[in-house]
Order: sequence, then structure tokens, then C-alpha cells
Amino acid sequence: MTKRTSAKYKIDRRMGENIWGRPKSPVNRREYGPGQHGQRRKGKLSDFGLQLRAKQKLKGYYGDLTEKQFRRIYGEAERVKGDTGENLIGLLERRLDAVVYRAKFVPTVFAARQFVNHGHVTVNGKKVNIPSYRVKEGDVIEVRQKSKQIGLVLEAVALAERDVPDYIEADHSKMTATFTRTPGLSDVPYPVMMEPNLVVEFYAKN
Repeated sequence: MTKRTSAKYKIDRRMGENIWGRPKSPVNRREYGPGQHGQRRKGKLSDFGLQLRAKQKLKGYYGDLTEKQFRRIYGEAERVKGDTGENLIGLLERRLDAVVYRAKFVPTVFAARQFVNHGHVTVNGKKVNIPSYRVKEGDVIEVRQKSKQIGLVLEAVALAERDVPDYIEADHSKMTATFTRTPGLSDVPYPVMMEPNLVVEFYAKN
């Protein structure tokens, strides 16, 4: 099992939720937490605990971003006019690895980061290998010609467990995707409930 895959399953177990909606998640078999004491009944979480968990869940969902990366994105969301929680979701969904995942070019968000890193993707015809690259509305993301027959890509396109959201126009025959607009929380097809308002409360107090 790769480090990334094991990290992915650890996050699911830690949160007690199948946060990517994957059929193989260990949470589908065991709903209790990891470790020796995982089966003990969970106590009620404090406000801080709920806020921390909401942050860890959102951070984990996007490939287990580092605290420094996530804090920086949050800082940007705070500076932009409007609802900070909605802004945070919009900025996270504009990451290139998130768009590649949403367009179903790869099966997982972890694979998306690696796929971009290895130079398999272009944005408006130019190769971009930075997963955190921020796409703009109207940008066209394409899988490079030599990468279109990679098994991982073919597997992802065939996945029935998730659909491409309506803020991305994907053409799987050409392996292109256009980022049409920045989504809000209600637009994003999270398999579990995300609570960016609790993330805002967490950072406001800590």
C-alpha cells in the first residue's frame, strides 16, 4: 500500500467518515476509530473539538494539505469580500489538483496531486506541474496527449461513484475540462457534510 493510500485510509478512520465516498474505505466496514481504544464509545465533542474536526476533515479531503498551506488559503479567503467560509471552498476548488479530480481524470485527489506533479496536465495549452496552481474561470485543463491512455486515467473516467459537477465542463473523449465558474459550498459534491463555518470559528479563536 502506498504512503498516500494509507494516509487516505487513516484520515477516513480518524474522522469516522468516508470523506471521499470511496467503496473501499475502511469506515464502510468499521465505524469506530483507529487504534487500541477505537471501539470505546465516543464522548461528546466540545465546541473546540467540533471546530478542529471540521478543519481536519476539509484539510484532509484536499489531499491532506499541510497546516501552513491550509492556513495561507484561509488567510486569502478572509481578505476577499463576502462569506469567508464560501470563499474558502471556492479557493480550494480552484486548485489544479482539485479540478483534475473533479473532472474525473484520476480516481482520487491524492492521485490528482501526483498526476499534476508528473507533468501530465496543461492549462490553456501550457504544461503546469504545480498541484496548488489556481485556475481561473474559463481556463481549459487538458490531459497531455501522451498521458491519455494511462490506466489510472481510463479507470477514473469509468468510475460510476461520482459525477462531474456543473461548474466544470468535461469532455472525456478529448480529455479536456473547462472551469466555468467558482463554486459555493452547496455546489460542491462532497460525500459528507463539510462545515467551513466551523473552520472560520476555529481560526477566529486560535
